[in-house]
Amino acid sequence: MSFPLLALVVLVGLLGPLLAARASWRIPVAVGELAGGLLIGTSGLQLVNPSVGDFRLMANIGFGLTMVVVGSQIPVRDAAVRGVLARGALGAVAVGAVAAALGALLATSFGTGHAAVYGVLLASSSAALVLPMLQSVGLRRTSVAQLVAQIAIADVVCIVALPLVVAPARALEAGLGALVIAVAAVILVIVLERLGRTNARRSLHQYSERRRFALELRFSLLVLFTFGAIAQFADLSILLAGFALGLVLSASGEPRRLARQLFGITEGFFGPLFFVWLGASLDLRALAGHPAMILLGVTLGLAAVLAHLAARAAGLPWVQAIASAGQLGIPVAAVTLGIQTGMLAPGEDAAIILGALITVAVSAVATAALAHGTTRATRRA
Repeated sequence: MSFPLLALVVLVGLLGPLLAARASWRIPVAVGELAGGLLIGTSGLQLVNPSVGDFRLMANIGFGLTMVVVGSQIPVRDAAVRGVLARGALGAVAVGAVAAALGALLATSFGTGHAAVYGVLLASSSAALVLPMLQSVGLRRTSVAQLVAQIAIADVVCIVALPLVVAPARALEAGLGALVIAVAAVILVIVLERLGRTNARRSLHQYSERRRFALELRFSLLVLFTFGAIAQFADLSILLAGFALGLVLSASGEPRRLARQLFGITEGFFGPLFFVWLGASLDLRALAGHPAMILLGVTLGLAAVLAHLAARAAGLPWVQAIASAGQLGIPVAAVTLGIQTGMLAPGEDAAIILGALITVAVSAVATAALAHGTTRATRRA
């Protein structure tokens, strides 16, 4: 990559904060960054070539770091969420069952043969998307604990399942690779907890902060790239490596300084670069040339909302069930893997993103309604 290209990527990436500046719209930053990529990429001015090796490598690093942030937001240590895990799991299972049926129906109707992929897409939620929305309107996790638990479970299951359904021919290798990463992550959590009991972890943190060495960030990147190497060897995506590290940080208690450092390098550069690359890789011209793919995108979005209404079977309120349909991470991951493997039909990648954006809009409206209802109830009390 050249410096002019990097400058262009950072420039168009600023569309993310620009569109997200109005808080009442609740537009995720990633949407604007995707739009910037569309503008300069395959669908737009064709100023960048997303297939260039170093551009793709840096985008993959951004993808991994983005998944670290997503995983770290899973409330593993939240007592209120753990108390309703059973109901959250029941809701996730109900949503998954309906999503599987709808995915099979859509794959048959549109002749894509991607029933399993659609099932995972429809069943997924996004902790990185929905939780900030809930926080932005002043809702505490304790008041929506079952919703958070359901989203967390759906996130974990769908992120693990996605690489397996995208490349079923290599499911055995992928499963073994995922198992190795999972075992390594558990061992790492145990080691970090034991270090915490001996005060060694705090001493290292204080030493690093005093000497400005950023050791925790360096160790985190070492783990991410090691997990990424395992994933690459097993023909998995770096999304699993990043998500596993994020869960480790959440389970072991992520230091605030490390959280700020990861936030800085991810949201300041690598994350926007990934979403701009992804937008540049999408071919909306193929979508326009295949009107059925537009219908597929709309149907995917509406079907995801319908599938999440099944959480009512576990007692989740209507508005919360609709809010849980918001998804972006899994569709983005599916498109990224689809582009890398060449499994998607022309226009299907853009259709998946279109469906995700519909769920984002619906989730934002539901979150606003949820906040309004909570405010009215508080005033009455």
